Amino acid sequence: MAWFTRSKPKVAAPKTEEERHVLTEGLWFKCEACNEIIWKKNFEENLNVCPKCEHHYQISARARVELLLDEGWQEQDAGLSSTDPLQFNDSKAYTARLEAMREKTGLYDAVICASGTMDGIPVELAAFELQFIGGSMGSVVGEKITRAIERGVEKRSPVVIVSASGGARMQEGMVSLMQLAKISSALATLDEHRVPYISVLTNPTTGGVTASFAMLGDLNVAEPKALIGFAGPRVIEQTIRQKLPEGFQRSEFLMQHGFLDAVVTRHQMKTYLARCLRRLLGMPLATKESGAGDTAPTSPAAPSPAQ
Repeated sequence: MAWFTRSKPKVAAPKTEEERHVLTEGLWFKCEACNEIIWKKNFEENLNVCPKCEHHYQISARARVELLLDEGWQEQDAGLSSTDPLQFNDSKAYTARLEAMREKTGLYDAVICASGTMDGIPVELAAFELQFIGGSMGSVVGEKITRAIERGVEKRSPVVIVSASGGARMQEGMVSLMQLAKISSALATLDEHRVPYISVLTNPTTGGVTASFAMLGDLNVAEPKALIGFAGPRVIEQTIRQKLPEGFQRSEFLMQHGFLDAVVTRHQMKTYLARCLRRLLGMPLATKESGAGDTAPTSPAAPSPAQ
């Protein structure tokens, strides 16, 4: 009789297809523009831009602020929240919808306003959060942006608004529509004081936001292939009963037809805006601007926009 017994090593049973899927879920995704399979970590490190085709995906309002402003920026009017003037109900009560959005985004409404510097230049920045009821503009959004513009007048600091919105918020009715005139009036005051305003349009910028302050900048700049317009292309085609041109309402199409001054990639945006602000303010152009390895151009139009 053998004094030892040979035991077979235990081998883990092969994982089921479902278990394998769980382990890898969320690590990769397919680009909707080029169908490239992208590792999510690389995608996030690339500012939510596809590393192959440079398709720009949405980023949060807070990420946008951190991307454009230097360290040490201060959020303004963070605690403002909407009431329910119409006691509006659709699939759920408006108050319940607001509460759900606050839990989801960590914001009280669809815009972050911040005071800070952009490559050393003091600015007032407003950035829309598309995940908060589609970035819609209600009373709080209008009030926060108006206050940001008023701070710009008071401190003679340029104002930059980054739009990502479906337009006016229907749950607030006429109160929402009033914000178009309110913000536009504040921008008129800013213009009277000869303080620059730059509008940055991202995907999507539509409805009342486009019909008002988003197209009123001293410079109107957009990210590549952003959808920009009042009504959507499908609505327009059904109304006029004609096929729209290729690329209609995309940022490149609008720039070709004179509605935009430049189309700039997300990676170049801060450098481009700072360069333009220096020109608008009559400041000396930096020889080496943050994020750029070349000499600054001599005019705001000189940076090469993405086509």
